[in-house]
Amino acid sequence: MSTPAPEDRPAPQDRLAPEDRKDTMAESAATPAAATTDAKRGPSIATRERRESSINPSGETPYLVVEDLAVKFPTADGLVSAVNGLSYSVPLGRTLAIVGESGSGKSVSSMAVMGLHDRKRTRITGSIRLGGDELVGLPENDLMKIRGDAMAMVFQDPQSSLHPLYTIGNQIVEAYRVHHKVSKDAAKKRALEMLDLVGIPNPQRRFGQYPHEFSGGMRQRAMIAMSLVNDPKLVIADEPTTALDVTVQAQILDLLNNLQKEFGSAIVMITHDLGVVAEMADDVLVMYAGRCVEYGTAEDVLANPRMPYTWGLLESIPTVSAANERLRPIKGLPPSLLDLPAGCSFRPRCPYVDRVKGELCSIELPELMPVDGAGAHTSRCHLHDKASIYAAEVAPRLG
Repeated sequence: MSTPAPEDRPAPQDRLAPEDRKDTMAESAATPAAATTDAKRGPSIATRERRESSINPSGETPYLVVEDLAVKFPTADGLVSAVNGLSYSVPLGRTLAIVGESGSGKSVSSMAVMGLHDRKRTRITGSIRLGGDELVGLPENDLMKIRGDAMAMVFQDPQSSLHPLYTIGNQIVEAYRVHHKVSKDAAKKRALEMLDLVGIPNPQRRFGQYPHEFSGGMRQRAMIAMSLVNDPKLVIADEPTTALDVTVQAQILDLLNNLQKEFGSAIVMITHDLGVVAEMADDVLVMYAGRCVEYGTAEDVLANPRMPYTWGLLESIPTVSAANERLRPIKGLPPSLLDLPAGCSFRPRCPYVDRVKGELCSIELPELMPVDGAGAHTSRCHLHDKASIYAAEVAPRLG
């Protein structure tokens, strides 16, 4: 089942922010005795508040909280580090968009939230809390009670996600009865309600049809109906508009927006389409090579990005006003997750690497830091003059 998940405006932090560590060190040097006492008690109230605001910028109570998530796959060639130190949160009623190129870790991280990875072949560490309950390490039987009920997922390809030998109606009925002790008639009534709610015409007739009898857009609507049939509070939508024409894409996005308002769900939208992000998202998390490289509200990230990779994503979008200009793709390819480069993972492709003094980019992984020294908008980059570079060089190219 799948359901839309709203994004909260949390600024992700993989670990305690470097500014917090510096503050703690400064306090320690100034008052050794007091620092020792504080260390025994844990982080100061101010430090905890800064950390919480970076993970949850909106200040709203989050329903989904992901902290320091790592997902690794042992293979014959070595350990694939698909996700590293990922942190974010999503309150009810908000939409978080996770964006990045293919292979950046978007779907892997969301499948970890859903508990869909093979436990025998996957190493998952960190914390995933849904409504305050920890999901990492939860027995499979307990996860099955939550999956499809409290949280659901709309998959990228409804043609392969729907069972070809069962009617659409029976698949929705089954999804409902797994979590509710009701009769078949009651479940059918609920399924018809959902088919009507997502805009499928003549639900009575469509109920008995098979997936191959639906168009691509209709199949996606059926998937959304199945994901929402149990009224989940978290919906993860993995590329829900892929392979759909522009008109149907707009209809699906409007449908998700309207259903979110009705159900009050939190939505996590996985996409590489920044047009979808601008349309849907409250908050944006940019991933590259398994890590968060920029995080903040949609307005901050799209209007005032502070990471060269985000600049590259925005510049690669074709615009009508630039009809006679060549596209500016990001040169090169993402690194192998089997062998990530030392320092900044984006360094081999970054056109601004020579603006950083010395070999810092090739030696040290940049921390996820507030772009203005404070606040919820964070980025992972060693550049010290990101704002001026964006204003003088990048913004004019974006029009």
